[in-house]
Amino acid sequence: MRKRDMLTPIGITIGFIMIMLAILSSGGNEGLASFLDIPSIFIVIGGVIGSMMITFKFEQIKLAGNIFKQAFHKNDQELSELVQLFIQLSDRARREGILSLESDISEIEDKFIRKGFLLAIDGVEPEVIKDIMEAEITAMEDRHFKGRVLFEKAGEYAPAWGMIGTLIGLVLMLNDLSDASALGPSMAVALLTTLYGTVLANLFFLPMASKLETKTEEEVFIRQIIIEGIIGVQSGQNPRILEEKFSAFLPKGALAKLQEQDDDVEFVGNSINEA
Repeated sequence: MRKRDMLTPIGITIGFIMIMLAILSSGGNEGLASFLDIPSIFIVIGGVIGSMMITFKFEQIKLAGNIFKQAFHKNDQELSELVQLFIQLSDRARREGILSLESDISEIEDKFIRKGFLLAIDGVEPEVIKDIMEAEITAMEDRHFKGRVLFEKAGEYAPAWGMIGTLIGLVLMLNDLSDASALGPSMAVALLTTLYGTVLANLFFLPMASKLETKTEEEVFIRQIIIEGIIGVQSGQNPRILEEKFSAFLPKGALAKLQEQDDDVEFVGNSINEA
């Protein structure tokens, strides 16, 4: 079961609450009503949607919902759990041979790990395994980029459409200076579209794109460690050597936690990265 990343919804909620508090503190309910303008919403939202449809293929736009969900979930793999897994598999492979891992591999849910170990069990050379799995990482990065760029572009378009709305409002206002009653609505369109576009870009689209980029970097980092672990197990590295190698990637205290969780493998390394 995937873990939820609560920081994303909390951050968005805090941002909106701060904006609402600023509005309400200056004008109460009337102040809030003055910040709602339907034409401005249509200009920004409609403009962003239109620009996205011009920029991207329909198949890519359809993936936006699934990509959006990724920002609200954490990566499945925990680094400490991976280290524990590889040390255990290395210990067994040294005692019983690499072929003895076949039954264990079938129980691993992660397809990337399972694929790598199946290649190792089949006797594929370490260099070939690394090339195959790094090619898969590259393909994953490309898929993630195509999803992330949707939000990056939306973050670029939203302020631009806000500015377009501002220009529309100013034109309407200048064309009707003789009618004092029309100045207020026209000025509202002029200012609120910029506000809506800026808020959407800086509280939603761009932070979401940055979050997805960070998740991709984390996943690439973990998969690189997985490759090293698989090659280490295949080459028959001592579990203690693997432990020392991976301990550099673990945060402070994580290796001690593994010692408490695992009774089958002796953890003796103390080399932990302090960063």
